[in-house]
Amino acid sequence: MKAKWFLACLLLSSSIAFAAPVHKKIRHHKAVKPHAAKVVKAKAKKIFTAEEIGPLKLGSAVAMIVDQSSGATIYSHNAANQAPIASITKLMTAMVVLDAGLSMEEPITVAEEDVDSLRNSSSRLRVGTTLTRQEMLQIALMASENRAAAALARTYPGGTANFVAAMNRKAAELGMNRSHFVDSTGLHSQNISTGEDLVKMVRAGHDYEQIRAMSTAEAYDVVQDNGRLTPYKNTNALVKSPAWEIGLSKTGFINEAGRCLVMQAKIASRPVIIVLLDSWGKYTRIADANRVKKWLEVSRSTAPRL
Repeated sequence: MKAKWFLACLLLSSSIAFAAPVHKKIRHHKAVKPHAAKVVKAKAKKIFTAEEIGPLKLGSAVAMIVDQSSGATIYSHNAANQAPIASITKLMTAMVVLDAGLSMEEPITVAEEDVDSLRNSSSRLRVGTTLTRQEMLQIALMASENRAAAALARTYPGGTANFVAAMNRKAAELGMNRSHFVDSTGLHSQNISTGEDLVKMVRAGHDYEQIRAMSTAEAYDVVQDNGRLTPYKNTNALVKSPAWEIGLSKTGFINEAGRCLVMQAKIASRPVIIVLLDSWGKYTRIADANRVKKWLEVSRSTAPRL
């Protein structure tokens, strides 16, 4: 009987000894889980400091960023320098057309006079094609169609010369004192301005509902004189990006001006005007715009709360 009792005690103590490590292992496993979750959460909440943001570095020779609401300059680089602005010109073209109060449904036919003889640039708008003034303005702003811009000036009361004079009067009214226009397309390198003046032009252009809508449309189809459908796309790929909230856009390029981009956009709930001129590479102006966006977003997130 004693032997049986001793054997039972021995078996019970052995089972406890073997069970203890298993019990300890389970408790250790449960303790690790919440600790690991805290580490992941901490990484997700990482916020950059002002030192980590660093200065804004862009590939554009001229750059300016302005708070649209207050008018305060956020960033400026060579913004007082005069430079050719290429098809950024068409923003002024659009304002002059709309200010004239002409019928937007009036048909305009592309003529030989509208063909670019200065640079012999190509166009998808055939001579003889008739579109409404509204359509001409649409593809001039959105797709930077030069023949459309030329036709808009030619059919202005008094012709192209009067149109260009109106462009320069409008520039003076806006306080663009270091700007000058010689044509409606921007093909002439004598169409010049500064980053500071272009901020004024973008601000004024943003007041026109039609300019906002036309310049940010992703695409537009035109029916040519031969009945063929010609699809046009926006020259600024950023307008179709869900990451951007763009209220006005215009690109430009001639050799003398380099690649240019002006925009009104809302970044980190803040309306801003961005001017980028003479970008050295084909995609630099877009890369610069994205750099500006990230810099503003990060800067905003690290700004002290007032």
